[in-house]
Amino acid sequence: MNTEQMIIRLISFFVPFLFALCFHELAHGLVAKWKGDNTAARMGRLTMNPLPHMDFIGTFLLPVITIVTGSSLFFGWAKPVPVNERNLKNPRVDMFWIALAGPASNILLAVVATVVLWAQVHFFAAALDPATFKAILNLIVTFISINLFLAVFNLIPVNPLDGGKVLARFLPASLNNKLEENQQIISIVLFMLLLSGAMRFLQIPVLFMTEGLLRAAGLT
Repeated sequence: MNTEQMIIRLISFFVPFLFALCFHELAHGLVAKWKGDNTAARMGRLTMNPLPHMDFIGTFLLPVITIVTGSSLFFGWAKPVPVNERNLKNPRVDMFWIALAGPASNILLAVVATVVLWAQVHFFAAALDPATFKAILNLIVTFISINLFLAVFNLIPVNPLDGGKVLARFLPASLNNKLEENQQIISIVLFMLLLSGAMRFLQIPVLFMTEGLLRAAGLT
């Protein structure tokens, strides 16, 4: 892969990833605000600007490494959006919706991108030369896959992922407290599993959903 191809690959993967990640964090912050907590807003996290959300390792270093190396497992994360549960009227229920907002926002983006893809295939394909059409097609498909992966990964039902906070609504408080106390250990285990490639099973639901959306767009 030459330098030009490397730059194109970085742009085509990293830019959609940043957009999806920022939208994910913005969704958390907006729902928290709607539920009564303005902490994210006061800290400048209600924005699509990637800088306030950026975690150097999760938002920049690891995604760039996976793109450059051509890894089939693309992953990354941002700094968690701060939420003060004392400002929430019903913390147990409200945190459920705040946590769910992130993955749901990525699924929404994937669906919107599918609609754009459908329009591209049915209305604009004839107006574009084959190379341009293929480039746009690949970019949209990449965007869909990245959003679905972020949704699936974050819905793994363990802390500190969103899925752990979603599951917390249905767990006894004592059990949930123990899980929260050990979330740093769980984070390390998740990180090691990602680096080892053991999380490749996440590709199964992501590929299944991606293929379903591509069929809906008329591509398969």
